[in-house]
Formats: sequence, structure tokens, C-alpha cells
Amino acid sequence: MELNSPLLLCFIAFVFALAGLVKGVIGLGLPTVAVGLLGLVMLPSQAVVFLLAPSLLTNVLQLATGPAPWAALYRFRWLSVGIFAGTWAGIAWLPGADAPWAGKALGLALVLYGLVGLAGRNLHVPPALEQKLALPVGVATGLVSALTGVFVLPAVPYLQGLGLQREQLVEALGVSFTVSTVALLLGLGAGGLMGAEEAGVSLLALFPALGGMMLGQYLRQRLAPALFRRLFFWGLLALGGYLLLRAGF
Repeated sequence: MELNSPLLLCFIAFVFALAGLVKGVIGLGLPTVAVGLLGLVMLPSQAVVFLLAPSLLTNVLQLATGPAPWAALYRFRWLSVGIFAGTWAGIAWLPGADAPWAGKALGLALVLYGLVGLAGRNLHVPPALEQKLALPVGVATGLVSALTGVFVLPAVPYLQGLGLQREQLVEALGVSFTVSTVALLLGLGAGGLMGAEEAGVSLLALFPALGGMMLGQYLRQRLAPALFRRLFFWGLLALGGYLLLRAGF
């Protein structure tokens, strides 16, 4: 199907609006939802190219609309440094890694973490260990994102284990995902994968993604904390299940 097809463009707009809605509600999931649905009508490599503008700018917006973005950037500075270092090291050292195997392992870990969270078991990171763990957690997250393109582990369990309030957690996720996206883009470079036509579609996809995200944020602010927590872990469970299916588990 050609990119100038009105039917395809409408489908892309719908996908990014839905993906933005999911991200607005639970703070993550835009790449997974978008690539999963776009993969029905195009190659995953092409779908990932369309994610460039929506993923980066929605992550920046998620951070910027948090309760204290500059304080969050400072608090998680070592996590950010680790993500950059891990991502670049992963790109340099893991080009021949078995990505399907990595997708299975990551998906299984997310499913287990989601099930543990839904069972009411809380991961707890003691305050004394927050800064000590930040750098190694960031490096591990960067390595995983370089290998799989998913920015979730182990940063999300680490951040969730800090006992942050709902909006603080979403803001912290914005820090992690923004840094991960920028690091991955700089590390991989353009690679000649995005021409003018693809760049135009990526920019256009930003509008439905932002619209869906703002609607999701509106809904999130009206959710009870317990309901948000359940949705958060269900989102991780769904993300892990999708990765397992995609990897042919």
C-alpha cells in the first residue's frame, strides 16, 4: 500500500491516536501499540521510522507536563547518564545479538513483573540505594533498549519501586523514555531509513498521537490511584505478552 493512500493515512492516524491514548493513561506503550498495529499493513522497520517524531515529542511532553520536570531531570541524572552509556555500548557491542531471543526474554520478564504487581507484591527500592542503583540500572536499560528497541526494563521496576506518586512516576518515566529515545537516535544515526515522504508522515502522525495523549492524561487525572496502579501493571503485562507473541514464543 502506497504512503499517499488516504486509507493508509487514516489508519496511521487512528493507530497513533490510540497509542497516544494508552501512553497518556499509563505513561508508556506508544511504540508497542503503534508498531504492533502498523505491522499489520507494513514492515516493522518502516513502522519504526514513523515513530520518530511521535515517540520523541510525546516523551518530552510527558516530562514537561509533570509536577517538577527540572527536579526530576536532576534527581534521575545518573539514571540518564547510564542509559546513554548503555545504549551506545549496546549499539557498538551487540550488533549480532539474537534479537528474537532477546524479545522473548524481555517479554517474559515483563509478564512476570506485571503478574507480581497485580498480585499486590510491591518492589521496594530503599532511599539509601536510589542513587547507588541509578547508574547500573540506567546502563542495563540502555543495553536492553539497544538490543530490543524497548525502553522498559529494568528502569520501570526501579522507578516504580521508589514509591513515587502517580504523577511523579509518569514524569520519571518521561525522563527515562526521553533520554532512551534520544540516545538510541543519536547512536543509530539516520541510517538513510527516513526519506522526505517518511519524515512527513512521521510529523503528521505527531498530531493524532498528541491528541490521544492529552485525552489519556485527562482520563488519568480522574483515575483513583488504585485503579491507575492496576492499569499500569496490566499495561506491562500486555506489553510483555505482545513481545512474546512477536518473538514467536
